[in-house]
Amino acid sequence: MNRLAGLPWRALCPSDAVRLLAGVDAPWWIAGGWALEMFRGTGTRAHTDLDVGVLRRDISTVLERLSGWEIFEAKGGQLTRLASRALPRTDVYALWGRPTADDPWSIELMLDEADGDMWVYRRDPRIRRSFATTIRQGVDGICYLAPEVQLLYKSRATREQDDADFAQTWPLLSDDARGWLYRALELVAPRHQWVQSLSAKDHGKKNGHAVEACPSPLLKN
Repeated sequence: MNRLAGLPWRALCPSDAVRLLAGVDAPWWIAGGWALEMFRGTGTRAHTDLDVGVLRRDISTVLERLSGWEIFEAKGGQLTRLASRALPRTDVYALWGRPTADDPWSIELMLDEADGDMWVYRRDPRIRRSFATTIRQGVDGICYLAPEVQLLYKSRATREQDDADFAQTWPLLSDDARGWLYRALELVAPRHQWVQSLSAKDHGKKNGHAVEACPSPLLKN
């Protein structure tokens, strides 16, 4: 049983992240369902929380900005208080934050891995791509996780809202983005229910070149 389910959250939006992380000298971006709505340019459902992505190597910079907050590691359905100036454990990929113990949770920091200038999928390091193509910038200047990458994250243990996000988003993806997601799922979950929808397009070619032109299993852009 997930003991974190049902805990109160303050319903923030991406513009609130700009305020909370003002002055942070490290890249950060909106993740989760908000990222997909930023890509689509329209809202389709209410959001109960705000996910913000950051590279693990930059987390100390982000935590410094939130130094007065309570920060907890979220793992295995439990919360563990992170001591002041401490770094999260290497097997922890999400941090919950709130201003004080009397406040609802306000932000969830999602820790992503990197290898130099390459983003690395934490669930399978064979999947990686340039960081520059993994993060996009919206018309309002706020960065968000590329939709094909966010859908890859959502593909594991899908909920009804994840299937809805996929159905609303995948037809809007470019051929390159759709092909990338198709190949990523073929690698990590070839029987996933989303593969059939994505296979409606010919993913054997990319920009006119055969996929075999990139013989490594690393799914680079």
